Amino acid sequence: MGGGGDGGGAAPAPKQEELTAHPVKDQLPNVSYCITSPPPWPEAILLGFQHYLVMLGTTVIIPTALVPQMGGNNEDKAKVVQTVLLVSGINTLLQSFCGTRLPAVIGGSYTFVMPTISIILAGRYSNIADPHEKFLRIMRGTQGALIVASTLQIILGFSGLWRIVVRILSPLSAAPLVALAGFGLYELGFPTVAKCIEIGLPQIILLVVLTQYLPHKVHLAKTMLERFGLVIAVAVVWLYAFFLTVGGAYKNSPIKTQLHCRTDRSGLVGGAPWISVPYPFQWGAPTFNAGEAFAMMAASFVALVESTGTFFAVSRFASATPLPPSVLSRGVGWQGVGILLDGLFGTANGSTVSVENAGLLGLTRVGSRRVIQISAGFMIFFSILGKFGAVFASIPAPIVAALFCILFAYVGSAGLSYLQFCNLNSFRTKFILGFSVFMGFSVPQYFNEYTSVAGYGPVHTSGQWFNDIVNVIFSSKPFVAGLVAYTLDNTILRHEARKDRGYHFWERFRSFKSDTRSEEFYSLPFNLDKYFPSF
Repeated sequence: MGGGGDGGGAAPAPKQEELTAHPVKDQLPNVSYCITSPPPWPEAILLGFQHYLVMLGTTVIIPTALVPQMGGNNEDKAKVVQTVLLVSGINTLLQSFCGTRLPAVIGGSYTFVMPTISIILAGRYSNIADPHEKFLRIMRGTQGALIVASTLQIILGFSGLWRIVVRILSPLSAAPLVALAGFGLYELGFPTVAKCIEIGLPQIILLVVLTQYLPHKVHLAKTMLERFGLVIAVAVVWLYAFFLTVGGAYKNSPIKTQLHCRTDRSGLVGGAPWISVPYPFQWGAPTFNAGEAFAMMAASFVALVESTGTFFAVSRFASATPLPPSVLSRGVGWQGVGILLDGLFGTANGSTVSVENAGLLGLTRVGSRRVIQISAGFMIFFSILGKFGAVFASIPAPIVAALFCILFAYVGSAGLSYLQFCNLNSFRTKFILGFSVFMGFSVPQYFNEYTSVAGYGPVHTSGQWFNDIVNVIFSSKPFVAGLVAYTLDNTILRHEARKDRGYHFWERFRSFKSDTRSEEFYSLPFNLDKYFPSF
């Protein structure tokens, strides 16, 4: 017998089932409410409000960064935030009824910030003396660029071209893309928390304690803490920040600290009207510039790839089966319509799937479509009642960043979960996975570092639009990781390594009809599938 040692106190051989690995799951187990099963109405409304609170972070951060550079004041900023809210609400409803039908919130996107800044710095606006006139002219410039850029996603989505691209995506090439859609946003996490550590750090600790530790200790409040821990934690820390502000803790602090820590420094409540309805062309007629439109198109393409990754994470957390390519393509087409609405209304920003809301599906374990539709109702409601919406929108940035630390991490982990379909003992898998993730972090790091030092990207030719296109594309971590993984996975021993890359697991989800569950999760309402079939 293969023994050795003294043979006396040898441990008994482990049972066979203890040694088997965890079984592979097409759908995520232990989800309280999946995509088609709504929670009771009171719970659904509170969960919807929680999603609204979470999407406010990005909705406020982007206009706060862009509007002052455009020459706008607090009133303009409040109006832009209201417009983003209204358009996000409409886009979320369109996506959940007509698009992928996933519980995905469609909100602002950081990908479009770089081409927007490029428009802000364009020479033709530099000699306008009146700041408000300058703001309006730049806003119309961004509207024109967004309207043109939306055509890219509309054509790729509705023509079914994106379906062809996604059809050869395997779990191995999806993993780096989805993982970096979450992990790649690390710069928006702790660096912002640290700007006001006395409110940011308690927020992280409280959220972890309320959602991960307490539910196992206090069984009576288990469900409440798991589902509403986030809104409780935000309320407690926001109140604490309010007391610090009122108590004069920041009276003699530098202006920068006051901006990050105080609860009354966003300028949104004062700038917002009581009631106002954003409408198309509210800033005037859009203006068009070919170079800027090309740069915005590049951002639109990057956003399309990033949202493909986030859609996969959402389908996982909603306990749905992997997205059939035709359904994803349909969703991309509607996302293009969303960017068109951004251009018509004037949000100074494009739309994409909200990563933080995808993470919230994981935190609450509720992936219900109805909850997201309710949250869209909150977005539209508060976009019209300006003052009330502005109160929630004035939550200090470090509190929001603390939430991002946990929510983005959930989306990253959804990407890692696709590795269960792959053979991790294959050297081919190790190379593709490791190299794509490494390059996904390393290439954008170089582009961003270069830009922050030099003030312009590494590609610096006389054609500004060409510079923008290359710099936008290679500054996106999920895009670079996804591109590298997709290319290598489909060119190195593609057929020989079918099982290693997990391709055979997704075989039955490649067409809409080949798995009965696809119809349950992704078919259109009101029998519309008759007129808009999915292949």
